[in-house]
Amino acid sequence: LKVISRTSVMEYRGKRNLRQIGNDLQVSHVLEGSVRRAGTHLHLNAQLIDTRTDTHIWAEEYDRDLNDLFAVQAEIAQKVAQHLHAKLSASEKAAVEERPTQDLVAYDFYVRAVSMIYNAQVSLGPAAETPSDASKTLSEAVELLNKAVARDPSFFLAYCQLALAHDLIHADTDSTPARLALAQSAIDSAFRLRPDSGEAHLALAWHLYGGDLYGGDLYGGAIRRDYDRARAELALAQQSLPNNAQVYELAGSMDCRQRRWADATNNLERACEIDPLNFPYLINLASTYLWLHDYDQHARIMDRIVALHPELRPGRIFRASVEVYRRADTGAWRAEIEKIRTNEPGSEKDPFVAGQRYTLALYDRDWDTAGRAAALLPEKNSPGWSWSFPNLGRDFWVGVVARLKGDETSARAAFMKARAQQEEELRVHPDNADLLAELGLIDAGLGRKEDALNEGRRALELAPNVKDEFTEPYVKMCFAIISTWTGERELALGQLEALTKTPGSHTYGSLRLSPFWDPLRGDPRFEKIVASLAPKEPARSK
Repeated sequence: LKVISRTSVMEYRGKRNLRQIGNDLQVSHVLEGSVRRAGTHLHLNAQLIDTRTDTHIWAEEYDRDLNDLFAVQAEIAQKVAQHLHAKLSASEKAAVEERPTQDLVAYDFYVRAVSMIYNAQVSLGPAAETPSDASKTLSEAVELLNKAVARDPSFFLAYCQLALAHDLIHADTDSTPARLALAQSAIDSAFRLRPDSGEAHLALAWHLYGGDLYGGDLYGGAIRRDYDRARAELALAQQSLPNNAQVYELAGSMDCRQRRWADATNNLERACEIDPLNFPYLINLASTYLWLHDYDQHARIMDRIVALHPELRPGRIFRASVEVYRRADTGAWRAEIEKIRTNEPGSEKDPFVAGQRYTLALYDRDWDTAGRAAALLPEKNSPGWSWSFPNLGRDFWVGVVARLKGDETSARAAFMKARAQQEEELRVHPDNADLLAELGLIDAGLGRKEDALNEGRRALELAPNVKDEFTEPYVKMCFAIISTWTGERELALGQLEALTKTPGSHTYGSLRLSPFWDPLRGDPRFEKIVASLAPKEPARSK
């Protein structure tokens, strides 16, 4: 059986168009029902419906005590399997019948924490509209899970979620050994309770991978990425969790990091098939297709994201920007930005919208508009507005536009502030290739040519050790910009030529439009690189 994850199903709570639900989720049957509670008494009704014909396959009502809740869940699950002519193995039957906890208060803490963890993952992604407060949400989830295991020290699933929450905090803001130890302690507790459980192996796999979120961790030096052990644990998890979307999503994320692109898209597509409305999974899949410059598939997934969350400005703007990447055509992107600014009060001060306006203004060589937009950018960058430069905040971008305007005094003041911030981060993460490459960009902006080139070269030396497909092209791209800004044309062109066919590197649109490359325009080698990325098919008529 293909069973759709709770994350996707809960989107339809209270909605009754079963044929549409079946079509959206690509399922033939839907289980629906309701619960009424009076004190400790529960009245439940459940019905299994064929979405293709709106026919009732099975229906039943239950009057039980609250303490029998999990037993009723198990009974309903077995009835559904029976009426769908599915056979449960002995281990599957035991898993269905097992109570997650004897303590319903602990279970309530657990359910609330799981929802918080999901919401935090959404807010950490590149479609977040404002700088994330995910760590606060995750800390609250940790508090709830700690309460759950305090009430029931044998609550296995709570330990698995506790490990995930600590690992997410580690990937976001607290890259300390102490945070890793908290995650490991929760995993140890899970294995002590159920050493053969798929959920425990999955929690350990995520911990060993320690992957960043959506391809953009801030401080890669703190990431484990023990791929071999993580894959071994994931294989063990999959044996007992063949229908778990997180297994496929994690496999796909590791595939991306190890350049297994066909496996990556297959696994991420499978995760989205099982959990088709899971926002972080869809973002991960869309990002992967964008890295591969597969713009049709990227647009297809972005269409799903916009349909799922039409209220999110980033989704609409990212969808509208597809032709910027593919054809250097800013029309749809420009129109969407202006539509949001005109129709949505408050959007003018939204850092995400400001970031998009800034980039568009740079492409237009409209330095005054870029300067006004730069003032609204976050002090420290979040993945929301710039996937391209994950650690560079407002001061850097103020410096860039001042430099392009020829205002050397303002540019120097802004770049010096950015440099102080970057050095502070490097004191904590001295061997982080991304941070070093970005320091090189800042020094190139300051005219410190030798420092900039040395920092870029040091970053290039460190990048292959990161065990991440995306660090090396990012560092090479930074070095190409450093070389361009410092007048080292041959170095810049060499990097760009090497990057042309590399996933996650520059696009036709970025080379055609960005003022970063203006010093190279007219050079036959540069124009050949740009032409090699040009779309092979004409634009489709609208």
